[in-house]
Amino acid sequence: MPSKNKFPISESAERPVNQAEGTDVTGSEAEGSKKLRIFIVFYSMYGHIESLARRMEKGVDGIKGVEGVLYKVPETLSPDVLEQMKVPQRDGEIPVISVDELVEADGFLFGFPTRYGCMAAQMKAYFDSTGKLWREQKLAGFPAGFFVSTGTQGGGQETTAWTAITQLANHGMLYVPIGYTFGAGMFRMDSIRGGSPYGAGTLSGDGNREPSEPELALAEHQGKYMAMTVKSAWSYSLPPDIASC
Repeated sequence: MPSKNKFPISESAERPVNQAEGTDVTGSEAEGSKKLRIFIVFYSMYGHIESLARRMEKGVDGIKGVEGVLYKVPETLSPDVLEQMKVPQRDGEIPVISVDELVEADGFLFGFPTRYGCMAAQMKAYFDSTGKLWREQKLAGFPAGFFVSTGTQGGGQETTAWTAITQLANHGMLYVPIGYTFGAGMFRMDSIRGGSPYGAGTLSGDGNREPSEPELALAEHQGKYMAMTVKSAWSYSLPPDIASC
């Protein structure tokens, strides 16, 4: 069980097995072992969520046997509207993820800005398009977490995450909050910062404020925390009588 005195999951946990393929994923890379993959799927209009996502990927990659993969969700606004909103153009380095690709992950971190205390419409539209996976419960049992951005301190750092839990519940996914595992970093009062027990977060202000180092550090911690959780989750295979149900 988690403890205030130690990280809740040991990096020396049992070797996980990818449930879909039955492949050992934590052995020596020289032996051709496959890493567990955490898909960091996000929507970022002005770049704040993308900054958290990139730092989160660093955290995931810091755990042996796990790698982070960055993906964007499709934009729903027209180029003309985006231009009027002065949305900066992206270089296209991070690919857009299709719904069918979700089943290739071993865990997820979903990032999105708030819209009146809930996820942005672009991310909601993406979740709405996963109906086929929902009908077949293809994502059931997969660990997933959230990270967010808001314009103000009271603009939804917590509500944006917890109102999104309904998406995971309907898919049968396992919500993984970070709690207060970041220790003293969760209690700092010397600066304005985003983030909560629900997940990492940043405050965008009028759009010109960039994520602070404490916010980025929390994102990196969440990446590590999720990577270790995924390793633990995949370290046990279902008993034959349950797996056949």
